[in-house]
Amino acid sequence: MENTACTSNDEDIIREEHLPNGDVYVGKFHGPVPHGFGKYTWSDGAIYEGEWDLSRITGKGQIVWQSGAVYEGEVVGGFLEGSGTLKGVDGSIYDGSWHMSKYYGMGMKTYPNSDVYEGNWKEGLQEGVGKYTWSNGTTYVGNWKRGKMSGKGVMQWKNGDLYNGYWHNGLMHGIGYYRYNDGIVYVGTWSKGLKDGQGILYPAESKIPCDPLFSELFGYTNSCPSVNFKGLCPEKIVFLILTLVRLCRRSPRISNGNVSVIEGGYALPQEGCNTASSSSGSKTDTENERDMVYEREYMQGVLIMERPRYWDELKAMSVKNRKKNLWRKQVKGPGETIYKGHKSYFLMLNLQLGIRYTVGKITPVPLREVRSSDFGPRARIRMYFPHEGTQYTPPHHSINFFWKDYCPMVFRNLREMFKIDAADYMMSICGGDSLKELSSPGKSGSIFYLSQDERFVIKTLKKTEVKVLLKMLPKYYVHVGAYENTLITKFFGLHRITLKSGRKVRFVVMGNMFRTELRIHRRYDLKGSTQGRFTKKENIKETTTLKDLDLTYVFYVEKSWREALFRQISLDCMFLESQSIIDYSMLLGIHFRAPEHLRSHLDQDTEPLESENPAACNSSDSVNPDEIFRQKGFLLVAHEPGSVSSAPGSHIRGSMVRASEAGDEEVDLVLPGTGSRLRVQLGVNMPARACLKDQDITAVSNEDDTYKVYDVVLYLGIIDILQEYNVKKKIEHCVKSLKYDPLSISAVEPSLYAKRFMSFLEKVFPEQ
Repeated sequence: MENTACTSNDEDIIREEHLPNGDVYVGKFHGPVPHGFGKYTWSDGAIYEGEWDLSRITGKGQIVWQSGAVYEGEVVGGFLEGSGTLKGVDGSIYDGSWHMSKYYGMGMKTYPNSDVYEGNWKEGLQEGVGKYTWSNGTTYVGNWKRGKMSGKGVMQWKNGDLYNGYWHNGLMHGIGYYRYNDGIVYVGTWSKGLKDGQGILYPAESKIPCDPLFSELFGYTNSCPSVNFKGLCPEKIVFLILTLVRLCRRSPRISNGNVSVIEGGYALPQEGCNTASSSSGSKTDTENERDMVYEREYMQGVLIMERPRYWDELKAMSVKNRKKNLWRKQVKGPGETIYKGHKSYFLMLNLQLGIRYTVGKITPVPLREVRSSDFGPRARIRMYFPHEGTQYTPPHHSINFFWKDYCPMVFRNLREMFKIDAADYMMSICGGDSLKELSSPGKSGSIFYLSQDERFVIKTLKKTEVKVLLKMLPKYYVHVGAYENTLITKFFGLHRITLKSGRKVRFVVMGNMFRTELRIHRRYDLKGSTQGRFTKKENIKETTTLKDLDLTYVFYVEKSWREALFRQISLDCMFLESQSIIDYSMLLGIHFRAPEHLRSHLDQDTEPLESENPAACNSSDSVNPDEIFRQKGFLLVAHEPGSVSSAPGSHIRGSMVRASEAGDEEVDLVLPGTGSRLRVQLGVNMPARACLKDQDITAVSNEDDTYKVYDVVLYLGIIDILQEYNVKKKIEHCVKSLKYDPLSISAVEPSLYAKRFMSFLEKVFPEQ
């Protein structure tokens, strides 16, 4: 080691020091350590020249890496911290705030392709409010989350198109306002970048009234006479709308699935209008009131309905009803988020506290086989949670309550069996986000809660239902352990909260079988009975759970899949019959791949139109053609574990099905236009063909439009398995049998119920 002193002052020594690893330091020392200004050269060629603080790289300085990248700015403890400028070898430049060597805070980055982002950063990604300008002139100003456009924002394309509304994961998602460069305006809802739901189209050259509905949703005032951007330059439009966005109320949380980022900001296809636009020139107020607008409804980018309406007719509708109709199609996830002051707020806090406590308490216990003592009402954990806390419980801001956790070791093993990670389970239910409350879809009066990520459903139970579940739990544990593809509801926890008033609320945590990135267009609750099993037409909405007599389709699946499906349904029914359970049903969710096939559900006075998105992306382009197999309109590709989307809900455990056309290999489902590659399991992501009843699928040809055959993706599960055939149900059977056909009512003895259930489903899923 060589030391060269340049001054004799111990407090201000400048010398050169060579380290054993080949690094070299030249600069000031304080005693034996670098302190002050100095230059450090690493053996690989990287150089730091700047300030030191007692051997730590701290202060202002410049770092030059061997690759040629250069940083100039503040450094703390060897990390880029504070403000500074980084020039990358690819030509990119970042100038702004840093934290732990990552972009953090305000900053501007110029990319190699001349794109520019200016705004907030977090952990190296865009987060918060920012402006992104593409090299082609397209501009986005608004909110970002984890590097993607999310929340409220405005995009101005270089061709003059402008969108102002909600975004999620880089795509238009939610309520929005789209103005085309020819003056046509569409106000409606989007889902994953496609129009999806109801909206209103305003023809070009018409004076657009300041719609009270749109104003309320976006936080504008109702005093403006019109929304008219004509004559403004793009920069002023973006500035104006950005100002409006900042004045908006905080947007509701929008959940959603895995979607890709828009890269490049390309303009959407030009909006069409079937009638001539209004003539130019000034109009009187009366003429404006008679402006023609067009009510539209889209499904996954396909225009399925258009109805011309006069503006004054729409104005006559109450804002409340129009807002309800618009939000009905809003893709913000089901349910109402529980907020502070909500009637269920303290109940939610208590539930989250209790689950966090018991799961955290049982998880460290070594995993073991369950014993007989782990079952029954006496196998429980009881704890009192005062708001000030105890030596065992944390302080909290809710009301005092007693907590009971039933059979904790059994449900811990069930979660392990279903491959539910304990940390993920707690974060999903007990994380920083609130739960969502769902209205009860049945007659039970139960209240349903949904985790924000929609993985888990929490249902309130009656005392009798808790007794039934505890009674069947030993056999249930054996059944689900023996049959990994069981369609029976998956239970993850059973709890009870007792308030000081004496009120007791019982909960069960279940998997959400509809947690999927695909939209569920129809839901059916099928029991196999007919008495009262229909829904009034005026009550039917997209989210309505329909019943047996409402089902107008039959579904054809691959022969081997059908055999496996009914083998499992038979096993599940045998188990339920052995437990004297009735009133269970098959919950069926249907995703239609061709949305225009739903035209039969529209009003008779509307005319379906052709799709306006002919250039939809085909996600199979990146798949090896040798691995693609055709399955009646779907793409089935050889399974690749690293390529599939994350498994939805609690369905990760079941084995994958095999396709005969793929050489009896496990396959993934590729859906053109979505970019999704999904695991195909029994009852999950199952492709099928739907036909109207009494229609022979073998007679269908591509040239014959008389027959209606639809490509669908199915989700299946057996639910409501906690009703015993007890004395009450026997009396119900006797009473109803006097008035109705005994075979048509729901309350029948378990063996007959199972046979009827199986027979009905065999008609719903006929053999090809």
